[in-house]
Amino acid sequence: MIPALLHAFSKPTSENFHTLVRSEGVRVWDDKGKEYVDGLGGLWYCQVGHGRPELIDAITEQLQKMSSYHTFAPMGSDVSEAAAERIRSVSPFPDGRVFLCCSGSESIDTAIKLLRKIPILRKQSERQIILRRGRGYHGVNIGGTTMQGIQANREGWGELFPNVIEIDPTNIESAASIFAEYGEQIAGVVTEPLQGAGGVFPPPSGYLEGLRRLCDDNGALLVFDEVITGFGRTGNWFATDTYGVKPDIITFAKGVTSGYQPLGGVLISRTVCDVLESDPDFTFMHGYTYSGHPAASAAAIANINIIENEGLVQRAEVIGDRLSGGLKALEKDGIFSEVRGEGAIWAAQVTDASTEQGLVIRDKMTEMGVICRAINGALAFCPPLVIEENDIDLIVDTAAKAVEEVTAK
Repeated sequence: MIPALLHAFSKPTSENFHTLVRSEGVRVWDDKGKEYVDGLGGLWYCQVGHGRPELIDAITEQLQKMSSYHTFAPMGSDVSEAAAERIRSVSPFPDGRVFLCCSGSESIDTAIKLLRKIPILRKQSERQIILRRGRGYHGVNIGGTTMQGIQANREGWGELFPNVIEIDPTNIESAASIFAEYGEQIAGVVTEPLQGAGGVFPPPSGYLEGLRRLCDDNGALLVFDEVITGFGRTGNWFATDTYGVKPDIITFAKGVTSGYQPLGGVLISRTVCDVLESDPDFTFMHGYTYSGHPAASAAAIANINIIENEGLVQRAEVIGDRLSGGLKALEKDGIFSEVRGEGAIWAAQVTDASTEQGLVIRDKMTEMGVICRAINGALAFCPPLVIEENDIDLIVDTAAKAVEEVTAK
């Protein structure tokens, strides 16, 4: 029988799914009792590990105190205000502001609307072009779908919204040529500092700096999508600090609550806030029913406290050294042709593997008890920041065995 649930990124006719029923630490279990090491941190989000009592208690206490309320003017809640302040306290924008929503997809659509609104407030309504980056992933709402540099994810939905131009993901001269032609019409650039779902690609040397310079020289804004990289994943609270390039707007989600509650948001720099606040009669006509939901806000505060108190931002580098070291040893053996990443997010390109073969290897790893993600023939890893060395080694060993078994056929 076809299941009632239509799974994300699935074939609607498929009936073959792993039904998970329990999670703890860096492990999850299915309904048959099989145990798996979570080598992907859920879907790039679980920084503090599964089943943390501190987080569960914080959410439960908040639900008992106030289960829900919205943040549409003139209402708000003490916990949503506290969450915004806690998020801002670890961000690159100590004097900026925080907009809260429910997902990375909502956060990027909010950022896109800001890119369109700010020029209008500046009396520069001709600035409506937004540059997206090839290979980029920005969620699946209509704005984020348009911003994606992954063609397969954009196809088949009809006409998306206009005035978006794609730039090369590695050659800054591609962006420079677009700015030279359209400079005064460009509202901004949207990019991940490290491209995640497109294959885990750190930025080429000088690329992000080049985007920052082009935006500054042409009066455009720079948006960093840190939905995956935010909250410690790259060895800093944000990849903005890892790469030393500060954008005007940062989107976040995933790691802000480690997935315990759905929460996303937008960090807005003081430069952009000054524009939003310049006219006392201006109303910010944007928001979501569950923006700043009390339970999600409580989860964010507790999660950030755990990351800070347990030194998990610094732990990302330790994890990365062990994980990348193991993968690079396999690269020397010829199993992988490239190993790339930053902090505690890495990908290993299987030598001569097709996209389809990568999926087969992923399935073999799952069968062997390790969860990863396959992207264009590469295996991607993003484990919880509490993972221990023995489980990192297990991930690497399982990857080697799975590749050898599949490619030997």
